[in-house]
Amino acid sequence: MNNIKKKLGEFYRDEEGASAIEYALIAAMVAVALVSFIEPINTAVKSMFEGIQKSLTTSNTKPGP
Repeated sequence: MNNIKKKLGEFYRDEEGASAIEYALIAAMVAVALVSFIEPINTAVKSMFEGIQKSLTTSNTKPGP
């Protein structure tokens, strides 16, 4: 019986798994943040490139002097 109590006490004081759980929680929060912001970022980048394309197309179609 004392052996079981000793093993349970060691298990209770062991903190090795705590850091792994913390890293998993951080990774999950980062994943949620990326999923939340991926659409707005995609829209912003797309509109930026469309603006660049429009500017380049407009500058190529202007008649020369």
